[in-house]
Amino acid sequence: MTIGNDDMRSDSPATAASDDRTPLASGPLQAALLSVRLLTELAMLAVLAIVGANAGSSLALRIALAVGLPLAAAAIWGIGIAPRARRRWRDPWRIGAEIMIFLAGAAGLAGEGSVIAAIVFAVIAIGTAIAVRVIAPGG
Repeated sequence: MTIGNDDMRSDSPATAASDDRTPLASGPLQAALLSVRLLTELAMLAVLAIVGANAGSSLALRIALAVGLPLAAAAIWGIGIAPRARRRWRDPWRIGAEIMIFLAGAAGLAGEGSVIAAIVFAVIAIGTAIAVRVIAPGG
């Protein structure tokens, strides 16, 4: 008797029941959307690092925030949002957490004086998060 995931076939009832979402599109559109999603996630980490680096008055606080803010966001993302998270949260909790993290980055940008960049970032990041659920569910 073999125990493991090797016995699970994509056509088995257990797998079919757990992935009842079918993508609306595949190929280049789905690949482009997932690429934009990755870029928005990386931009969010960069924005949080920049905001942290400019936030405090002391050098130690700025360094701590520049490292800590992106690490906190990445930890939250890895725990419950990432496609391969062990205990991936279900929507609406997952999209709510995504939106809150993206809005935190946008608020930081706006606080830095880049209001237009904050609005553009928030619209693209949140729009992409919503589009992924429609075009490439599970991504």
